[in-house]
Amino acid sequence: MPGQELTAWLDEYALSHQNPINILLHKICVPTIALTLFAMVWSLPIIPKHIRNTISISQVGLLNPSLIFVPVLAFYWNLSPSMAIVMAMLFVIVVISLILMEKNHVRIFRLALIIFVLAWIGQFIGHEIEGKKPAFFKDLQFLLIGPLWTLAHAFRYFSIDY
Repeated sequence: MPGQELTAWLDEYALSHQNPINILLHKICVPTIALTLFAMVWSLPIIPKHIRNTISISQVGLLNPSLIFVPVLAFYWNLSPSMAIVMAMLFVIVVISLILMEKNHVRIFRLALIIFVLAWIGQFIGHEIEGKKPAFFKDLQFLLIGPLWTLAHAFRYFSIDY
């Protein structure tokens, strides 16, 4: 059974996500936005590319600007350790994918930015159909709750407690 705080967040988020089309768009766009945001942060040139390309996967975590997502995982852990663990595993998969993309000379930032903008357009189309403002207009923390709301659907589908 989820904690009361997580349940309250998910219930309040769900209030502006009742229309089936909006729900579908959010199930696609919310993870897409999270992944592309992570990719854009990953691509920040804080560490010169020639140095990043010589770093092993185990060293990347110590030097990458994507470490700003550690507090996000801490927030998730406070709400649901099981969801935080799944999110951390997804982050690891994304990091490995980004390393492979860099090694194949993919222009990550440009690609992520284009997809990020398209996903936000999808979100706002969903809210136009819904006829309600996005939850984050009320509280910016809902930007962090959206991925958990999407993950909660997957947890329920597979009958996993969160």
